[in-house]
Amino acid sequence: MARTTTTDPTPTPTPTPTPTSTSGGFTVRRIPQTAPRIISADEAWHGEQPYAQDALALDFFGARDDEDFGRQPTRTSQLPEPEPLVGRLAQAIIEVVAGQRPAPQLIRHTAPTIYSVIARQAMVAGRRRTPGPRRPAIVRRVRVCEPADGIVEACAVVVSNGRVRAMALRLEGLDGRWLVTALTIG
Repeated sequence: MARTTTTDPTPTPTPTPTPTSTSGGFTVRRIPQTAPRIISADEAWHGEQPYAQDALALDFFGARDDEDFGRQPTRTSQLPEPEPLVGRLAQAIIEVVAGQRPAPQLIRHTAPTIYSVIARQAMVAGRRRTPGPRRPAIVRRVRVCEPADGIVEACAVVVSNGRVRAMALRLEGLDGRWLVTALTIG
């Protein structure tokens, strides 16, 4: 019986050796660079690329930042009536500044810069708080005007602990709700 051997015409690739160095019985090898493939924003939005686990990085340099990311302006017709909201916000802000209400209750209704100022004033008011009963704040009058669509400027007269204070607010319609973007308390 004759034995026949066949050889594969395609050679198998030999792995390239990685540079190593031996130091005191330890072998040190270089770590391979494994950066994920960058997918353009258009590929991600339109599904032109199939999902791949290594493709986690997104390139947003060509993206429409104004349209898809960030705060979206909202028209006045799509928002609730501002006057009752201004009255409730004025009372809540004065109570926070006086130390009678926790500041985080306003975080959803205020811009980050306004919230940080109010929270700092609340912290100071909490330190100098005097014991005894305190009268709640009362909103006496609210005036609202609309200089542009989605923007409301308002003022309120508030009585807190026997002290009459004036407050000016600017509310902007952002992301489907009113947001206080400017505040002055007199």
